[in-house]
Amino acid sequence: MKYGIVLTYTVTERWLALSREQRNAMREAHLEPAFAAYADRVRARFFDAEAFSGRFSDFVVLETEDLGAYYFLIEALRDTPVIAEGYLTFGEIFLGVEDGFQAYEQAGRGGQAQGDEARSR
Repeated sequence: MKYGIVLTYTVTERWLALSREQRNAMREAHLEPAFAAYADRVRARFFDAEAFSGRFSDFVVLETEDLGAYYFLIEALRDTPVIAEGYLTFGEIFLGVEDGFQAYEQAGRGGQAQGDEARSR
């Protein structure tokens, strides 16, 4: 199954107080390597939202078939100075299954229906 994850986050005043050169250097030194380490299992697309939402400044859309790799990516990000030192905070996380209803139907309307038949024998 392929999972879609929307991870909202906010860059803090501490991040915004850095020059753009400093921000780029931190991103290149800490965030990009973390994403690169899992790029073969977790696809990431980044979006700016500060002009459209007051709840968060940005979000990333992640796609994966490996929730373990996603979890390890988040742990790796949390270990970076960008998050550990308060430059960025995670917000809400939304998770969904791509075409989950189709997988359910292809499995014979799910394990529940198959389990009911087996128990009635």
